[in-house]
Amino acid sequence: MTSTFNIKRRALLRYSTATSLFGIPAFSLSQLSTAAESDPWQRAEKILKQFAKPIKFAKRDFPITKFGAKTCEVITVNAQIASDTEGAIEGEVLTPKPDSHDNYDAINQAILACNKAGGGRVIIPAGNWYCAGPIRLRSNVHLHLAANAHVFFSANPADYAKYGDIDCGKNGKLVISRWQGNDCLNYSPMVYAYGENNIALTGEDWTSILDGQGGTPFEARFEGNGTNWWEWKGRKNPKKPIQFSEVNVNANNPESLDQLAPALSDDAKKLVQGVGDKWRTDSRFLPVLSEIGIPTSGRIFGVGHYLRPCMIELIGCTNVELKGYKIQAAPFWLHHPVKCRKVLISKVNMDSMGPNSDGFDPEACDTVLVDHCTFNTGDDCIAIKSGKNRDTQFGPTRNIVIQHCVMNSGHGAVTLGSEMAAGIEHVYAQDLDFRNMHWDKDALNTAIRMKTNMNRGGFLRHFYVRNITIPNGVKTTPGFYKPLPDSQIPLQTVSSSAGAVITIDCDYAPADDSVRTRPPVISDIHISNVKVGTVSIDGGNYSAYQAFVLLGPVASSYNGKTKQAILPIQNVSIRHCDFGTVRNQSTPWFLHHVQNLQLENIQINGKTYTETLSA
Repeated sequence: MTSTFNIKRRALLRYSTATSLFGIPAFSLSQLSTAAESDPWQRAEKILKQFAKPIKFAKRDFPITKFGAKTCEVITVNAQIASDTEGAIEGEVLTPKPDSHDNYDAINQAILACNKAGGGRVIIPAGNWYCAGPIRLRSNVHLHLAANAHVFFSANPADYAKYGDIDCGKNGKLVISRWQGNDCLNYSPMVYAYGENNIALTGEDWTSILDGQGGTPFEARFEGNGTNWWEWKGRKNPKKPIQFSEVNVNANNPESLDQLAPALSDDAKKLVQGVGDKWRTDSRFLPVLSEIGIPTSGRIFGVGHYLRPCMIELIGCTNVELKGYKIQAAPFWLHHPVKCRKVLISKVNMDSMGPNSDGFDPEACDTVLVDHCTFNTGDDCIAIKSGKNRDTQFGPTRNIVIQHCVMNSGHGAVTLGSEMAAGIEHVYAQDLDFRNMHWDKDALNTAIRMKTNMNRGGFLRHFYVRNITIPNGVKTTPGFYKPLPDSQIPLQTVSSSAGAVITIDCDYAPADDSVRTRPPVISDIHISNVKVGTVSIDGGNYSAYQAFVLLGPVASSYNGKTKQAILPIQNVSIRHCDFGTVRNQSTPWFLHHVQNLQLENIQINGKTYTETLSA
């Protein structure tokens, strides 16, 4: 770990945003806009050139077998193979036999030895390998999985609260992490790095597997609550409740904010807590800690809590290569680089159908290339992020190119948000196949998706998309927006959750956030050459429910005391696109609070549109 990032690490532990809870200034378009480039794709070419040369590693090999690693036998067990908040699908999976040899120490000792030698390659040979704890990547180390190497990470949360840098007593030895945009101390991800330089994780091919065992039953030696990682998400169905999850009130969280922030005014407490006691659930308590200014060192989760760790999380790293392997059954997000610079992910097969199984979520990163990857995920395939609530110290995410990928299942194929408090800019997506091959049983909800709300705030600008094929369309039935009570938007009118090919949702899940004081600013979105096919469903041939939904910021969702400018979505163009046959023929698109939407040569249901719209 570099000394520079050690300093930053200490600062992060002390970090507490100084900005007042009330009166956080809104961005103005004049402040945010940058000079338009004559050809914005020239910037994409410059980003691609950053990856022309691979990272160089010393020509030294460190096989893990030299450090005592041993393969394991595997057995077949009944497990969840897909899961969401509505329920789960069960099937048979492979898992290591009980009492298998633990390779945690061997793998990490090989990585340390390689690092101390000045770098090289650590090799995980063919075979089944059981690892009861996280793999920690180090500078100048290339960790390589041979063909037919299968690493099973233990289905035991306690193993990810044993080896962290920070001893949090009964909560375990934890690591600095970021969970859905908020910094915290939590279980270690299964592959983790902090402040490293020149690191690579590669596989020989897609028989090189990293297995998070997200739906596999917890091991008998686990003494905590729950049946598997995915169950910690919780369920919406009251007939099938899950007692211990991120959405249940956790008795380990304080009953009153007076214990944490005694100087906080009554008005501020009411705003932060919202109605009822849901603020005491883990998934909402962490954002509360951000809002009231608790530093990272005081945001302690881990043992006794239910915030699932990412499969791979890299924080503050430079020159990162992820290439050529398959990753499956992740507990939570699959890949989560945070505050990283120059990240390449290429030819990775992401196959995880669990709750929140986002494939690749770069956050507060600069210069990223996603190339020739395949996604089959239980949530967004790609979701670009930049912090939530007041955790904006890492700055915006910018300079990302996404190309030559295949998206099969997911909530959104290419998504920006929803955690985007520090802003997102200069994102380029091209030559993508949103194949949606599971359209008949697990359809892609939407193809191109931007989402934020009055809590996330932030800016989203300079997003360019071109040359997209969607041969099997997207979901043809609507997933309707759920406005707050007394909203200016009627119920059952906006298909922003599912059913549109292009979605810009500026009031995403507003009921999930009690503080809604930061209006987002969305501008300069340019999409061209999207071709959408149809499928035979419900007695007709359809491509989507609607072509596009642009839901600008909803003024009635704002609950700040100070007056803020609530700006429309501005300067969006959709050109040379064929949206096929949408099911909602009377209302092929939806607009709210939009200014200067330019349509050029747009085909919907056999009709061509070229016009400029505002709403």
